[in-house]
Amino acid sequence: MIDLDNTYKTLTSRELTHEQKVMGLAKCAENSLDVLNIPPRTKHFFETNAINDLFEGGAPYRPRYILPDYEKFVQQGSEFLKLTPPKTLDELIFSLMILYRHVPSITNFPVYLGSLDKMMEPFVDGLTDEEICEKLRLFLTYLDRTITDSFCHANIGPEETRAGRLILKVVKELKNTVPNLTMKYDPDITPDSFMEQAIQCSLESSNPAICNAKANCAPFGDRYGVASCYNILPIGGGAFTLTRVTLTELVKEAASEEQFLNELLPECLGLIADYMNERIRFIVEKSGFFESNFLVKEGLISKDRFVGMFGVTGLAECVNTLMKESGKKYGQDSEADDLGVRIMDKVAELTPGYKALYSPIAGDKFLLHAQVGLDSDQGITSGVRIPIGDEPVSFAEHLRHSSRFHHYFPTGVGDIFPIASNVNQNPAALLDVVKGAFSVGVQYMSFYSADTDLIRITGFLVKRSEMEKYRKHEAVLQNTTQLGAPNYDKNHLAERKVRMA
Repeated sequence: MIDLDNTYKTLTSRELTHEQKVMGLAKCAENSLDVLNIPPRTKHFFETNAINDLFEGGAPYRPRYILPDYEKFVQQGSEFLKLTPPKTLDELIFSLMILYRHVPSITNFPVYLGSLDKMMEPFVDGLTDEEICEKLRLFLTYLDRTITDSFCHANIGPEETRAGRLILKVVKELKNTVPNLTMKYDPDITPDSFMEQAIQCSLESSNPAICNAKANCAPFGDRYGVASCYNILPIGGGAFTLTRVTLTELVKEAASEEQFLNELLPECLGLIADYMNERIRFIVEKSGFFESNFLVKEGLISKDRFVGMFGVTGLAECVNTLMKESGKKYGQDSEADDLGVRIMDKVAELTPGYKALYSPIAGDKFLLHAQVGLDSDQGITSGVRIPIGDEPVSFAEHLRHSSRFHHYFPTGVGDIFPIASNVNQNPAALLDVVKGAFSVGVQYMSFYSADTDLIRITGFLVKRSEMEKYRKHEAVLQNTTQLGAPNYDKNHLAERKVRMA
């Protein structure tokens, strides 16, 4: 049945743009269908919020995250879009602008824009830096104003390129919300000067985040992209689905640590695997997506390069609940952190035992992801992060804690650090922090200056000024502002510990 109250509320909202209303009404229609076989026990965990499918809807008709092979598109053009291979930078940008309009995802916008520097580098010869920058300003502004959802990601690096340096220059100048940007960093390939420019850009515009290029090569080799918030997925494919276990909520049913680890957790994870297979089966066998979409027909994506993402969030509160009597806390006490490791060891032991349908690139297994949260989350710390207010005094200690947990998550995990504004004067010091963190196993990290307007919420970018408009019940262009503002307020993100390099 269609939720008429929610439909009417969407229709009459003064806070939504026309486009946001259209997408909201489409979601109402999708959720009116009941096409998935969901057992009573699974429904129970949905009702307690221990399981959450992250707004994927009642009838999946496209994969959640799609990462086209954009470099192949540049080489061959598109018969469906009537585009020949570009010969100039203008033609490249024009072609990409058209293609992006036709790449679907869970957000109805492209979540991955490709490695912009690699695509652009062959087309910059014969142009001055200023000519290139002017084209980039128009291109990046177009993206920010038309992809009105900041779960949208582009990549640069690890090689230094002229195009990459100019992209960073313009990103720093514009300070846009879209696209989210990741620098793939490999100290054996990426020059320090290029990384210092990226860090300086990040401190002033909260972009780019920094990916440990070597650590994230498994399991897809170097043909991976960073999409949405920071989801590590195979290029030419993506993710069918992402469903999470919210450990914060699941642990509330536990009678003891032993019962949680050996009974409750295995039951819930098994039900999530079954539920994700229901979604995957419908997408592949019923939706018609892979039979009809031009991205498939032109070889830009392939069904066998999609995976199922097994999300985990709220580890901190789960640990703190189980250790309530002792008063030990995750991120502050070694005993609590050791329990966190035991829980993740159990999750990592169980998940390979569940067969994932139509997922040969992942060995027919689900892959773990540290899910970053929802606007409705309150008192639930994203992924395996340390709760705000409980961070270690030492930056190095915080990063060592991260390194204990990042290796569990091949499809994405990360930490966010506000940085004191005076560090802007010394990005080399922060690069040393990145090198040290990556050397001990940190896989992904992002910075923003503590006093900047553009900030990271759980992984996506929102402007403080836009959140203020939303709080005044004004319509805002980016629909992720509507997600970011409640999360920022409820979970006290303004109180994140500010770090020095």
